[in-house]
Amino acid sequence: MSGIVVIGAGQAGASLVAKLRALGHDGQVTLIGDEPVPPYQRPPLSKGYLKGEMALERLFLRPESFYADQGITLRLGSPVTGIDLAARQVHLGDEMLGYDQLALTTGAEPRLLPAGVGGALGGVYPVRRLADIDAMAPEFASGRRVLIVGGGYIGLEAAAVARQKGLDVTLIEAAPRILRRVAAPETSDYMRALHQAQGVEILEDTALARLTGTGRVDGAELADGRRLEADFVIVGIGISPGTALAEGAWLALDNGIAVDEMGRTSDPHVWSAGDCASFPYRGARIRLESVQNAIDQAEAVAANMLGADQAYAPQPWFWSDQYDLKLQIAGLNSGYDRVVVRQAGAAQSHWYYEGDAFLAVDAMNDPRAFMLGKRLLAAGRSPDPAVLADPGADLKALMR
Repeated sequence: MSGIVVIGAGQAGASLVAKLRALGHDGQVTLIGDEPVPPYQRPPLSKGYLKGEMALERLFLRPESFYADQGITLRLGSPVTGIDLAARQVHLGDEMLGYDQLALTTGAEPRLLPAGVGGALGGVYPVRRLADIDAMAPEFASGRRVLIVGGGYIGLEAAAVARQKGLDVTLIEAAPRILRRVAAPETSDYMRALHQAQGVEILEDTALARLTGTGRVDGAELADGRRLEADFVIVGIGISPGTALAEGAWLALDNGIAVDEMGRTSDPHVWSAGDCASFPYRGARIRLESVQNAIDQAEAVAANMLGADQAYAPQPWFWSDQYDLKLQIAGLNSGYDRVVVRQAGAAQSHWYYEGDAFLAVDAMNDPRAFMLGKRLLAAGRSPDPAVLADPGADLKALMR
């Protein structure tokens, strides 16, 4: 059996196979996932699902029957052990599955704490897969103490859920401030104040020496000698692209699986999309870790696998839900040299510039600023910073 084979049954993989059928492809399509459940949404894992407000079935991107109805062979709980590019075969243990074209949508894996610093102790959890959340959910009982290692969005979202469920929360971040890698100091300040107002203890510029405990974690020793007690630990120290299969097949890598503008890898019969893929963008090579990119890039790759020959042009945007805050981000802030703060009642937005060029916006409970930012970026326009900083100015005028 040949046809199109897609490895990785996450958002990108599910979007890719659905797009193939929507575009009229009637050949064999196989989607392979190593988890035992159909493709599901990841963002709600650390939000609604962890809070117990979202049933498992609501996580699924599509009912399992969709794949059968569309003639898509869904192979779940089937880890791929290797790829033979010359023979155009995928290895699932002793089984070999041929392909005409292959797509790698292998996503990303959480960075784990080394076993040498206690990362293998019981009660230490990453946040990436459904199984991770199911394993930690029983720990979320009011009055218990959770230590969160990492002050990125995953760590902050977990902190918000824990506080809403009545836990005592301490978050440590080795960098001088939370969100340092992804946001301006103004956004870090806003998010820090939000969490501190909810009772989260945030310790920045604070490195972990090791987790303590015998068999199961009971606390942590910090690099400055302090000791913290904890009933369990959540680790949110970033993710790494899922490149193991690509590396084993000697495909080109560059901060992920390197693809061209069309999504093709260094092998002409192999494509890639989503968190695992790095691609050319404005003279550089980037990798976007977002739901929207996983969907958009996967659909672009599906079209190119069928001969569209169209370059992928992303419109990056992201979001995070914490307490009653909806944080929406449009654009990429890399290279910014100033930030304009706009206050609109209880809403606030931070606008990133490099010189006179508008790069991105962080909008806190301000959907109008977010939508305007997206439109300005799509149009290649840079609004006057003085207008943005004026709370009485009409933002709609910026699009005229």
